[in-house]
Amino acid sequence: MILHVDMDAFFASVEKLDNPNLTGKCVIVGGLSNRSVVSAASYEAREFGVHSAMPIFRARQKCPQGIFIKPRMHRYKELSRNVMEVLKKYSPVVEQVSIDEAYIDITGCEKLYGEPEEIALKIRSEIKEKVGLTCSIGIAPSKVLAKISSDINKPDGFFHITHNEVPGFIETLAVQKIPGVGKVSLKKLELLGIRTLGDVKQYPEDVLLKKIGKFGKRLIELSSCIDTSGVKDFSVRKSVSKETTLNEDTNNIEILREHVLKQSENVGRELRTMKVRARTITLKIKDSNHEQITRNITINNPTSSTEIIYREALSLLDAFKIRKKIRLIGVGTSSLTSEDSPVQMELFNNKGSKNKNWEKVDKAVDNIINKFGKESVKRAVLKKPESNE
Repeated sequence: MILHVDMDAFFASVEKLDNPNLTGKCVIVGGLSNRSVVSAASYEAREFGVHSAMPIFRARQKCPQGIFIKPRMHRYKELSRNVMEVLKKYSPVVEQVSIDEAYIDITGCEKLYGEPEEIALKIRSEIKEKVGLTCSIGIAPSKVLAKISSDINKPDGFFHITHNEVPGFIETLAVQKIPGVGKVSLKKLELLGIRTLGDVKQYPEDVLLKKIGKFGKRLIELSSCIDTSGVKDFSVRKSVSKETTLNEDTNNIEILREHVLKQSENVGRELRTMKVRARTITLKIKDSNHEQITRNITINNPTSSTEIIYREALSLLDAFKIRKKIRLIGVGTSSLTSEDSPVQMELFNNKGSKNKNWEKVDKAVDNIINKFGKESVKRAVLKKPESNE
């Protein structure tokens, strides 16, 4: 038996928790420029048609009385960790899939904590007591059904699908409720007359594969109550990246460099928090025509140093010929290795030792920020890579 725990309007709920004056109001979390998108909306704002991923300008139109707040990711991550600590008390198998949701395999935990519904109620109560937030919980024999059921009685509710109820539930389940069915897939399914998961059984596999691709096989399995995806109690991140949609399109290289610097700082700090280093550094650019270009470089010695990440990303930017104004820029890192992994020494230069020295400086700065806040230390503008100063 699997539980899916989904925090209710997480970012907006955290803002209300920290500022009780927002209680009952339309809270919309997202970038403050009209070109940004909504990260989260309170249930009051949702009544006006505001939802996540909606452009901010559209949210302002739909909900002019809304209170727009810039995301505070450090605070959301802090409370997310507190939530996960609660979940790990009830099972050793917890798979966090995003900052505000996780799966828990409670098979065999009944003797310790009671029946599935009892466990769900205990988890919901403890999160509310210790973290101050509400969550909704789905209970089912599979991950996909647990996720679907967690959305049925939102907010602050739970829904239980027993083994015996699975066939009947699947038969009438609307296909748009299935994770992975987007607008394009939904349109194709509707053209075939498939509106529920039970309708899928009317078509042979080869027809569905031809019409909607490999996802057709997944639908056939689900329509036959087959879901082999298990709860994984670990997840390995393969990359860390930050990107910014600019308030205005620009070809001003100094503005772009400033964004690269800020993003390199954030990426480097996250790598050091994860205790990993990156070997590949990537620059992502999207121009005014929404054409996306990426450039990357692989370095000999993996790093978590802001300085090194910034200099390599900046070299990619300086080599890029800007022909159109830029609307989005981002810095990413991949090919991650543990910071405990041995670093290859170079015979004829001391880049490895310089890398470690920069990491020591960064970690010292991290400690100051963690103790006194992000505004306690501000980095001076870094020099261009070719500078000897």
